[in-house]
Amino acid sequence: MEYILSVVLFAISSSVTPGPNNIMVMTSGLNFGVRKSIPLLSGICIGFALMLLLVGLGFAQLFNLFPGLNLLIKVAGTLYLLYLACLIARSGTVGQSGRHAQPFGFIKGVLFQWINAKAWVVAIGAISAFTTVGDQFTQQNLTIATTFLIVSFPCVGVWLMFGSILRRYLDNVTYMRWFNLCMAALLIISVLPVISEIIVSYAG
Repeated sequence: MEYILSVVLFAISSSVTPGPNNIMVMTSGLNFGVRKSIPLLSGICIGFALMLLLVGLGFAQLFNLFPGLNLLIKVAGTLYLLYLACLIARSGTVGQSGRHAQPFGFIKGVLFQWINAKAWVVAIGAISAFTTVGDQFTQQNLTIATTFLIVSFPCVGVWLMFGSILRRYLDNVTYMRWFNLCMAALLIISVLPVISEIIVSYAG
């Protein structure tokens, strides 16, 4: 019971805190509403649980065999996140978003986990902290992935609801523009530690 409680608390703290996933979901909720953003929310939550399973099955060992792969994923992921920040910053009003754009769907939510630096840190940290070598490893891996799958829906969903609530008050060109600029800035800030790590890697 103590083990489950520890995993649950870790899952809650890492899922509800600000990061690329939550910023994307909140922005989608504001621009497109809850219903149209459900596929993105589902893709993020299910995609991360799947990522946890694969990391637990030894996917992370590829980084030991191919050290350059880790840096490549970080560079590609950072560039993509900066691209998303530009798209968010250029978004228009709620009405314009509904007519001229479409929210990210389920598949993009799943694939996004593999270039999300925070997702990698949380996944590797969870497997390292809550698994032990031996017969129980597979069961522990499944427990961690299932826990994150269950916990992440309400934790990330809070950000979606918050974005949807703001939608009622930001149907104004100026307010909407400032909100999108702030979200773009937060997304850029969230990848600054990864950018610093990439610079250090190249400098070394």
